[in-house]
Amino acid sequence: MKEEQPGFDLARLLAERGAERYELHTRHLNHQLPRMLHTLGFDKVYERAEGAHFWDAEGNDYLDMLAGFGVMGLGRHHPVVRRALHDVLDASLADLTRFDCQPLPGLLAEKLLSHSPHLDRVFFGNSGTEAVETALKFARYATGKPRILYCEHAFHGLTTGSLSVNGEKGFRDGFAPLLPDTAITLGDLDALRRELKRGDVAGLVVEPIQGKGVHAAPPGFLREAQELLHRHKAVLIADEVQTGLGRTGDFYAYQHEEGVEPDLLCVAKALSGGYVPVGATLGKDWIFKRVYSSMDRVLVHSASFGSNAQAMAAGLAVLTVMEQEETVANARRTGDLLRGRLAALVGRYELLHEVRGRGLMIGIEFGRPSSLKLRSRWAMLQAARKGLFAQMVVVPLLQKHRILTQVSGDHLEVIKLIPPLVIGEPEVDRFVAAFTAVMDDAHSGGGLMWDFGRTLVKQAVANR
Repeated sequence: MKEEQPGFDLARLLAERGAERYELHTRHLNHQLPRMLHTLGFDKVYERAEGAHFWDAEGNDYLDMLAGFGVMGLGRHHPVVRRALHDVLDASLADLTRFDCQPLPGLLAEKLLSHSPHLDRVFFGNSGTEAVETALKFARYATGKPRILYCEHAFHGLTTGSLSVNGEKGFRDGFAPLLPDTAITLGDLDALRRELKRGDVAGLVVEPIQGKGVHAAPPGFLREAQELLHRHKAVLIADEVQTGLGRTGDFYAYQHEEGVEPDLLCVAKALSGGYVPVGATLGKDWIFKRVYSSMDRVLVHSASFGSNAQAMAAGLAVLTVMEQEETVANARRTGDLLRGRLAALVGRYELLHEVRGRGLMIGIEFGRPSSLKLRSRWAMLQAARKGLFAQMVVVPLLQKHRILTQVSGDHLEVIKLIPPLVIGEPEVDRFVAAFTAVMDDAHSGGGLMWDFGRTLVKQAVANR
């Protein structure tokens, strides 16, 4: 009798080989990632997660102020989203036949559009960069013009089209030729006018609050830019991949400015519930009808996994939870509390220059101190590599206080806080206490923090 072969056992596989995680990554994936994590002491082994917290094998609790780069808007493993995914798998739907119309995509589109009623239709893809790629294609085709404007320091993704509107040189280097798009300074209406006069601009893509550095568009810029674009028969594209779905204390960040109604809107990240990748491009009816102008063009832009049942179910569950638990209001209330508590520290620490942002998207910027002793140490770090001081703050926040944060971009002395939108006053208290302790250590001029700074300097010099 033939011996029955065991089926796939995920729990057993992880138990047997989970400890090899860093070696496997070094051998088979991006080998620089484990190297970077080892250097910073970020090579933790997290065993489980829930809400805004992780736990390691010893049961130590870590506070997540990064939310998977904004993906975990509802925190990890929200029970409603988990239940929705179990339900959709148990339903055994005839998914992705490609030649039918399933109900879940229509229901999710309807729910999404209810939060931006000036928009009419949705295209579902698989990621934020794909949502941006869709918007770029639709803007070009609908206007009949080739060029997209974007803002310096913008981040819109890393595939070739979205990379063409990426305002960070480090991401673009070595990947030319890219699309012939043009950068302007965020808020520079004169530059926008000059470019529009050339007559070849399809649109402007802009983050209402830039992820890199956490810089908001100046008051009135989006509204005036929209008027200029429409006057020249071009469109406004709002990239809300990170800022959307409540992050800034409104459902979308563009809604902070009255009268702004983007022609195309990109969302992703938090719509996934942290489970199934999903991206969405919302747009006006006339744009979609020009792109899909006939039955011959029905598949002119599509995605093999777009509108899959698991992603649609996750998205519907996320939006339902946001309504029921008043997530947007919590982001506004808790964000105001956290930002206010941190801003009160600016006068206390000479290395702390500014706290800015909206809702639960907060930038903490450091700058040159006034005292001679600290100034010399600051100069040492700056000479080696700009951004090292911010990294010196991020590391002890994790190592000593078990709080995960990130530097807000290469060569920036800014920490960005984008925690799950479900945090409350206890998490605010914990972060502010830890940040205060780290800043006290930094201003003492001694201790492990500056020792680690010297290690970072050596590493930066070695990498040149």
